[in-house]
Amino acid sequence: MEASGTFLPGRAPKLDRRRVSDQIADDLRSRILGGELSDGSQLPSEQELAAVYGVSAPTVREALRMLSAMGLIDGRNGSRATVTARGDSLLALSLASIVQVEHVAPREVFGLLSALNAYAAELAARHATDYEIDALADAVAATGEVAPSIEDAGDRLRRYFAAIADASHNTLLAALCKFFTDVQIGFAVAHSTHADNGGWSRIAGALQPAREGIVEAISARDAERAALLVREYHAQAVERILSVRREGGPEQEALGEALHDWLRANVVLGR
Repeated sequence: MEASGTFLPGRAPKLDRRRVSDQIADDLRSRILGGELSDGSQLPSEQELAAVYGVSAPTVREALRMLSAMGLIDGRNGSRATVTARGDSLLALSLASIVQVEHVAPREVFGLLSALNAYAAELAARHATDYEIDALADAVAATGEVAPSIEDAGDRLRRYFAAIADASHNTLLAALCKFFTDVQIGFAVAHSTHADNGGWSRIAGALQPAREGIVEAISARDAERAALLVREYHAQAVERILSVRREGGPEQEALGEALHDWLRANVVLGR
């Protein structure tokens, strides 16, 4: 957005008795989420916004701080804030916050991923295009190859599950699957890095035949079997993740805090 002339056509919304900065933040938030202010567009300056709303610059500044804390704008590039309304980032911040605030245990988090990925595989078996089936075959083949590092192996697993999620043709489901997949794999990679030798192999390396079976079921358009195989895969994967302990690290009861530490370090504004 280059100038304030294209911003807020007509009169500004009437402000009520709530904190004025809250109301301005709510109005801007609605415009961002509604698409009027798209990702990458630039807001008017604080002085211009103050004139539009009939308030002081400090009041506008407080409203912009709230939007920045929500991950909706980035004000680091000067006086004009930039809209950063990316659905995947907003979803990740919200879900990570719930996991931490509610002290959700790793087994519960990973159990939800099992249900989500099972549904995605079921839909993929019904709706995947031939191109998507080929992409799945390539992705599962890559997970069976020797990777140069645990991190690279984790990225290959992410791409494999992302291919299943995208083939579901359900945008919201795919976003949820990708977030929880990233959490599970990211946690497993971090946990394995500190484990005794063979930790990653016990977590994911030995499950290659199961991953191939899932792709075979999707390719055969067997939705029920695909969902079943995904649930069986995750049941094994979760047990392997929770069975691997860091050298001198947390016992089982401390794994929840380890998961929350991972979320705090990896799901942050600006990523």
